[in-house]
Amino acid sequence: MATDEWGIDDGWLDGQGRWIQANRDTVEAIRAVLGPPGRGRPAWVVRPGSTEPLLGPCRLVLEDGDDLGLRTDLPADLPLGIHTLTPTDGGPTTHLVASPGRCHVPTGPPTWGVTIQVPTARSRHSWGIGDLHDVARLARWLRGLGAGVIALSPLHSPTPVPPIASSPYYPSSRRWHSPLLLRVDDLPGGQAPDVQALAEPARALLDRSLVDRDRSWAQQRAALERLWQRRSGGEEQRLAAWRTDQGEPLEAWARFCLLAERHGPRWRSWPPDLRHPSSAGVRAAALADPERVAFHAWLQLLVADQLDALRSEGLRVVQDLAVGVDPSGADAWCWQDLLAFDFTIGAPPDQFVPDGQRWGLPPWIPDRLRDAGYHPLAALLRAGMGPGGGLRIDHAMGLERLFWVPEGGDPADGAYVRFPAGHLMAVVALESTRAAALVVGEDLGTVEPGFRDRLREAGIHSTCVMWFEDEPPEAWPSLALGALTTHDLPTLAGMRSGADSPARMREHLEQLVGPLDARPLDDLSAAVHARLGAARCQVVVATLEDALGVLDRPNRPGTEDERNWSQALPVLVDDLPGHRGATRTLLALASSRPD
Repeated sequence: MATDEWGIDDGWLDGQGRWIQANRDTVEAIRAVLGPPGRGRPAWVVRPGSTEPLLGPCRLVLEDGDDLGLRTDLPADLPLGIHTLTPTDGGPTTHLVASPGRCHVPTGPPTWGVTIQVPTARSRHSWGIGDLHDVARLARWLRGLGAGVIALSPLHSPTPVPPIASSPYYPSSRRWHSPLLLRVDDLPGGQAPDVQALAEPARALLDRSLVDRDRSWAQQRAALERLWQRRSGGEEQRLAAWRTDQGEPLEAWARFCLLAERHGPRWRSWPPDLRHPSSAGVRAAALADPERVAFHAWLQLLVADQLDALRSEGLRVVQDLAVGVDPSGADAWCWQDLLAFDFTIGAPPDQFVPDGQRWGLPPWIPDRLRDAGYHPLAALLRAGMGPGGGLRIDHAMGLERLFWVPEGGDPADGAYVRFPAGHLMAVVALESTRAAALVVGEDLGTVEPGFRDRLREAGIHSTCVMWFEDEPPEAWPSLALGALTTHDLPTLAGMRSGADSPARMREHLEQLVGPLDARPLDDLSAAVHARLGAARCQVVVATLEDALGVLDRPNRPGTEDERNWSQALPVLVDDLPGHRGATRTLLALASSRPD
């Protein structure tokens, strides 16, 4: 394989080891988007304590704005962060990434936890959709069973205008959290009779087996608007201080929400003077309705408060970072100059998806992300990790390369584009260290030789899925997250029943635990999870779907099935502690963990 000076590979090895030549027309189209190679601002990664000499006098300005003046070498006490070096000879400013080079890796014995699709984990007091109060209640129960981790589907925000996107992996923003996560009842004034009257039709949605985001959000939004009108002076002051602290990124998000309410959720169809966040038209619209802008900023403060309450439950909260964003959403509007809208990222054809995949997500343009000092990436990581938490990076191979498919084209016509992996992993390590957050890389699918070794060197946990691993769990690596399945793969009950039973996966599991249909499902689930718990991995997780014997996987990739991401769990959160099968499965997992 060869990589040209634009960073485009001339082909790839498929899942069966066959060489596939990249489409030449696609390569030329990518080159046109990337522009001449070698342009832009350089970036330099250094380790703390480095005192390397500079090529000439440079002004060093730290990330926080502290100006250290002219330097001819790096100071030994250079703090972690993304700083700038500007040479006095007129050369380009260099982004200086001061990173430890390795992510935070928690010490202590191996632990376990549960993965949760938040919207589908509902309780009797949910407003038709699972929320952060429900997750906190789950966390208390799990902590009582000895869990150390709770892993959540992406909490990213959709555009809060109907129709609300169901897939958490097609978000409007990865920087901001979904207001649908809010438990209105827990807010000041949330128990008022007129607010609770709005809860009644939302709670009636609990009788449905599918989550109805549009109807839930309509009731939540109406209630939140009432509480907004009744806010106290103290709340007003706290919001003002928080907005100042969050700065322009929060204001841009709030303005986007205002404009989406007025002009629809797709910014590329808005009036031309509103299609760029820095335009005079956007500023004028925000000045004309400052209350609505403030309302959307306030919703983010409320979500941050309830996330903090969840973290106080004592479990490490591991969020999921989607690999990209909706091209019509807020992040794409804000960072449109950094994205290649003529392409979507995806995956080449393989033995699991013979036609390949198109995800509808525009890729970063590597040089432009570097020119931005990697601050957009750092912002996403910071938003997802949280203090003392964790982050699962979806499609972690994107740290090194992404498969670009022409918009409207066939995945077989795609090509791999390289990213500056050393820089990106340095930024991941930087934010992980600052947050004391563990990092998991989802490294399933077409993975380059040596990639998992590079993850390990960076302190990033790999992912071991029992359906796929050739070795038994006891031989899996320690720096890994182990699981039976993922949200895109069959559940144990689906596999056992034959309703969702790929032959290769079924045979593989039977080699570990024996015939799947030879015993009751509860017995099988306990046996499988006991075997999973014996893995050497630092963290192993069960899914609530498997603990409850759910037949259908949460998502069927490549389909438009209305059940994707919307199948409510068959047992309410309130009733989980009394569910014999779920408790037995999780205790089997817990009891077999290595000391």
